[in-house]
Amino acid sequence: MSTSTSLEARKVPPAAVAGLDLYDCDQYVVAPPHEKLAKLREHAPVYWNPAGGRGAPGFWACTRYEDVVHISTHPNLFSSWKGGTNIEDYDEEDLPAMRAMMLTMDPPEHSRYRKIISKGFTPRMVRELEPNVRRVTREIVDKVAGKGRCDFVADLAVELPLQVLAELLGVPLEDRQKLFDWSNCMIGFDDPEFRTSMEQGRMTAMEIWGYANELIEKRQENPGSDLISVVMRGEVDGERISVAEMDAFFLLLTVAGNETTRNLISGAMHALFQHPDQLARLYADPSLMPTAVEEFLRWVTPVMYFRRTAMEDTEIRGVPIKAGEKVAMYHLSANFDERVFPDPFKLDVGRQPNEHLTFGIGEHYCMGAHLARLEIQVLFEEVIGRLKNLKLESEPRRLRSNFINGVKEMQVSFTAER
Repeated sequence: MSTSTSLEARKVPPAAVAGLDLYDCDQYVVAPPHEKLAKLREHAPVYWNPAGGRGAPGFWACTRYEDVVHISTHPNLFSSWKGGTNIEDYDEEDLPAMRAMMLTMDPPEHSRYRKIISKGFTPRMVRELEPNVRRVTREIVDKVAGKGRCDFVADLAVELPLQVLAELLGVPLEDRQKLFDWSNCMIGFDDPEFRTSMEQGRMTAMEIWGYANELIEKRQENPGSDLISVVMRGEVDGERISVAEMDAFFLLLTVAGNETTRNLISGAMHALFQHPDQLARLYADPSLMPTAVEEFLRWVTPVMYFRRTAMEDTEIRGVPIKAGEKVAMYHLSANFDERVFPDPFKLDVGRQPNEHLTFGIGEHYCMGAHLARLEIQVLFEEVIGRLKNLKLESEPRRLRSNFINGVKEMQVSFTAER
């Protein structure tokens, strides 16, 4: 057998998963492809997916918990910087802007950047935000509590992260719709409702950077206690973050600080409707909320995968991976790995332990994890405490995306407050 034939033989899947495609966005409109992911975990945990998107080469889909941890904790072997974090390949002209974001940096650049940014996400700063998060949440619930029905996504899940993000960044509250529209454009490129071209994506990024520049100039003249001001003052080895890096940080936070929490909240509420016994548990015992939040994070996994690029020839679970090949870590699959989570398809708001990978692990562990947990817990405390007899009125409309596990609309009813 020739060498080239041997290399291609590693991409031939077992019969049980032959022809399976994780890239096809249409399947995600119905639900995340849990059945396919379970088959892959069992029969081909390192699986060559031939379709890579927009004519790009295929990718290795890694679906077991142990392998996601391995890839995440070996950035020297599996790079974020080389090709980005999405399966699609970037044009050469777009790579520099993509690589300016912390999400796509590798050590040591990532470590320096993270040290500066983390000054805005200390546990103390998050604790100080709690009273305001609670106030904003109550005001949001106030607007729907007397109506007896609402779109859970637009009226509840969208508003909290948007308002918290606006305050965190020092963005005027009246501009929060801009953050919402920008983030939809940046992540909704495969959904007909938001579909955008790469050129439109570039234009949106430029809009965000322009807005960020204006905000940064104002903070340079009149610094405050917002995240932009805190990060601008931060130093590592006497070096401050540049304006270009600040722009990239603002763009990343505009999308990541909005889309993920919003879709987690919506997906969690839908999960409770699918498991009415667990919704009843929370109504009966709100003290379960901290463990419920962790179970929501595991169950929804709003970012379903992240890509890495192999920097040298290596192997995963005995499967040879060649330098330059794409590797996709399916956190959604890892969070349902039967080897780690007993009875993973049972929603259990009291599940312990619950070492999910929703916030990642290793170098790129989500710095906003504490804030996200706070927002999720406070919102569900207020919703469970005030909106009684919650019922799903129609199945949710889902985002057409193989990257974000998203819900666009979900009509619900409840007993109206007098």
